[in-house]
Amino acid sequence: MSDTARATAAGPVAVLPDGTALACQVSGPATAPPLLLLPGQANSHRWWDGVRPGLARHFRTITFDYRGTGDTAADDTDAADWTTRLFAADAAAVLDALGCPSVHVYATSMGGRIAQWLAARHPERVQRLALACTSPGGRLARERGPEIRRLLADPDPRRRRAVLLELMYTPAWSAAPPRRSTLLGDPRMTARAARGHLRASNRHDASAVLGEIRAQTLILHGSEDRMVPARNAELLAAAVPDAAVEIFSGGRHGFFDEFPAVGDRVTEFLLLGR
Repeated sequence: MSDTARATAAGPVAVLPDGTALACQVSGPATAPPLLLLPGQANSHRWWDGVRPGLARHFRTITFDYRGTGDTAADDTDAADWTTRLFAADAAAVLDALGCPSVHVYATSMGGRIAQWLAARHPERVQRLALACTSPGGRLARERGPEIRRLLADPDPRRRRAVLLELMYTPAWSAAPPRRSTLLGDPRMTARAARGHLRASNRHDASAVLGEIRAQTLILHGSEDRMVPARNAELLAAAVPDAAVEIFSGGRHGFFDEFPAVGDRVTEFLLLGR
């Protein structure tokens, strides 16, 4: 670790120039290729709980809790100024603090938006890039419909949770023995921090820099994703120079968590390329 990191009982912490202390989590063999995992909006590293063990068999997995989430002790008074570009700078600072000059990156949902900035602005840091259920933002993006926005804004937490589960998973997942999803948001977040994440994700627009991404890129999407329509996968691939798309039939927004084949495909791509 560099002098911008410190060790704690819970794991390493990356200290940013503005004083923010980003809680980091590292697992997997110390000699394995490093893999940065970037979760979705308003979620901590727990987003990856379902798939991280499989990835950690092959990679040294790295996560950090975004500003306002998990164990990151972030002041949320500036949450209105948070952007996906800022979170990408945070990711680069985490890699610096942990002594990782370059990594593979697997990023989903808002994490995919953050990864676009990371790969475009720090091309030397990203070896191979896997993006799932995400969009380019701005003029290129195909946004979710107004009905989905209305349902997600429901003030009743129980109804909102039910909507999220339906958007994330297929009926087959829900019909299986009782499962617990880690994709439904970090309950420890303040309302201000949650709004900051929503604003950052909604304002994302990497359309002008996608052509600067140099990493070989695999873009994955579920065909039935109503949170981020699957059309965004093709739009991203058309803008990123060395990108290919794979669509998983029947998958919803949480398809990467539900379908084991997604993790297998990502592992194969990151280790071997296309």
